[in-house]
Amino acid sequence: MPHHEPGIWLGFTALVVALLAVDLGVVNRRAHVLSVREAGLWSAGLGALAMCFGLFLWWREGSTLALEFYSGYLIELSLSVDNLFVFLLIFQYFAVPAVLQPRVLKWGIFGAIVMRGVMIALGALLLQRFHWITYVFGGILVITGVRMFRAEGLAPIDAEKNPVVRLARRFVRVTSNYDKDHFFVRMHGAWFATPLFLVVLVVEWSDLVFAIDSIPAIFAVTRDPFIVYSSNVFAILGLRALYFVLAGAIDRFRYLKPAVAAILVFVGLKMGLSAWIHVSTQASLGVILALLSGGVVFSAAKSRQASVSGEG
Repeated sequence: MPHHEPGIWLGFTALVVALLAVDLGVVNRRAHVLSVREAGLWSAGLGALAMCFGLFLWWREGSTLALEFYSGYLIELSLSVDNLFVFLLIFQYFAVPAVLQPRVLKWGIFGAIVMRGVMIALGALLLQRFHWITYVFGGILVITGVRMFRAEGLAPIDAEKNPVVRLARRFVRVTSNYDKDHFFVRMHGAWFATPLFLVVLVVEWSDLVFAIDSIPAIFAVTRDPFIVYSSNVFAILGLRALYFVLAGAIDRFRYLKPAVAAILVFVGLKMGLSAWIHVSTQASLGVILALLSGGVVFSAAKSRQASVSGEG
């Protein structure tokens, strides 16, 4: 397993803390609805920073790790975009006011960073001790990709059947209305949770479910825990802004979901057949880029065609 100096880990951690401080403590200190322009600039900035981080790895530790980082980042970013569809359904189900959605996503980012760290450490340990887990992970990815291909649209959610919501309702009394951006309020001498607290729980649960797919997917291109974690974190950091960029135009990316499904099948087969067939990092990155770009291009073409037909 590759070894990285403590300074690399500490430097990356400091960078993440600084980005969170700027994003949540300066740029978005007050609760407000992010405009498409504001969210787009932040998303583009984080994407450029991820590219620069890859160049730093190239300079510091060689091209192989840098290409693994880029591959992992694209995988996680594409899977994160798929996660945005679920966030949209959650917000619609709970009728979350637009001004409160950034606060929910902020706490979702915190929870995702912690959960991904724990799951990546566990996954790396399992792969190191039990080689056959590689084939299990590969099978999970292929099955998930096939199911994603066959799925027609998004299934409606019923948050009241969510296990964490049911557990929360057993131990915490919940109000029927939102109270500004508060998660808890004091009423009649007792503490009550607001629906916003339940929304955060469901968002965290959905990210945990998605991590079951995304963590094995990135282990298909690298076994380096630092590369896995850093690419995950960069994708997660941009997720909140990306939501507000795409929320109003998600229906236009109709071929993005099949592209993500194809990526999952590809990396699953790569992982499951790794004992017999070796696919280089460069080839993996090329396939992932081609599939993701194809999904975006075909979606744009279809939307343009639909727009022209509508005008006609």
